[in-house]
Amino acid sequence: MLILFASSSVCGSFPRARVFWPSFSSSKDSAISCSFPFRSIARLCVVSSSKIRSMEGLVKDKESKGGSDTSLSGTAEVLASASGAEKKVSHSRIFSDIHRKEDLLLGIQKEKEAGKLPPNVAAGLEELYQNYRNAVIQSGNPRADDIVLSNMAVAFDRILLDVEESFTFSPHHKAIREPFDYYMFGQKYIRPLIDFRRSYIGNISVFYDMEEKLKQGHNVILISNHQTEADPAVIALLLETTNPHIAENITYVAGDRVVTDPLCKPFSMGRNLICVYSKKHMCDVPELAEMKRKANIQSLKEMAVLLRGGSQIIWIAPSGGRDRPDPLTGDWYPQAPFDVSSIDNMRRLADHSGVPGHIYPLALICYDIMPPPTQVQKEIGEQRMISFHGVGLSVAPEINFNGIAAVHENPDEAKVAFSQALYNSVVEQYNVLKSAIHGNQGLMASNSAITLSQPWQ
Repeated sequence: MLILFASSSVCGSFPRARVFWPSFSSSKDSAISCSFPFRSIARLCVVSSSKIRSMEGLVKDKESKGGSDTSLSGTAEVLASASGAEKKVSHSRIFSDIHRKEDLLLGIQKEKEAGKLPPNVAAGLEELYQNYRNAVIQSGNPRADDIVLSNMAVAFDRILLDVEESFTFSPHHKAIREPFDYYMFGQKYIRPLIDFRRSYIGNISVFYDMEEKLKQGHNVILISNHQTEADPAVIALLLETTNPHIAENITYVAGDRVVTDPLCKPFSMGRNLICVYSKKHMCDVPELAEMKRKANIQSLKEMAVLLRGGSQIIWIAPSGGRDRPDPLTGDWYPQAPFDVSSIDNMRRLADHSGVPGHIYPLALICYDIMPPPTQVQKEIGEQRMISFHGVGLSVAPEINFNGIAAVHENPDEAKVAFSQALYNSVVEQYNVLKSAIHGNQGLMASNSAITLSQPWQ
């Protein structure tokens, strides 16, 4: 989930970006309908380098107006949708009291016939149900049918509610936890897809170190690869036992696709997001390019405000999209290269916040549970394949730019070296996780730099 900001309003002509960040996910990913919020991470976008120095002015202007401006209309929509006031939007309760899968599928048909569900959304829900059910049954859980029915009924209810009264995300969206807890809804939905017996965390001690820095008011930036729409839930589920504060408070920069796709939106509503338009899709509709550019500048201001306040942990994937398998070998690997300007812009934005910042390389492997489509698509609404599988998450000690810059006389060379050091660390950690999960080495895949553990055991 990364971002892109173009300082030019002319499609096809994007000047060098300066200040930028990531997005939840902009690339079209998965294959069926596992409704999750992260799609391709684009590059950190941005403004001209001179504007980075003026960021303090932007922040002060923002703060003088009372801080982050959250959409009141959006909040009202959510409260109305989750507080029992659904009647105001004539919310159908057809999925609220489901006891059989037949009733669930019949409900989809009835809502489609009543004109409340567009045919394409109805078809997506049916496909989602079948794929999700197959994956959960694959886990061998004796309660698989009950879990599927319960989770899908809630998912369908939330999706239908948004179709009836569409929720609008503000540039800085805060996870909605009440009166309906969208965060826990997403956790509960993805949990049955993870084989925790074959899942691992690398360097748990570094996550503890991060928490201490956050408590001291420092900012933490996670430079990561990006695999699926479910990345945020996977990260949170692996950390909920040991580092619940990190699990619940990460902010993901999200591409517009995960906040507009009907099957993704309810899951996105449970995450902290900086919402942006992906550079990759900036000119899909040329007449909207200028509007998208202005929206991204507003999101940039929101990020500046967040970092200025301190104690923020931001996840970005500077490769510009989700990882894809090699077309020749079929092997998965972190998408390369990391965008040098995106990483440098994020680093500089953090440096200008007036708060100590720390940049960590983070690796994630979870493509098996929801692999993205082999090619990026422009259309919203992709098919999503779903399966039950082990996943992995690892972090390495922070990498300091100044230490790298000290051995490079040329500033541009230092930026490239810094970006490469982060990417190399992500790849190294990824390979260890891959050996543990796909190579069946388990904890024995650990090495001197990466110690694997299963703290939930």
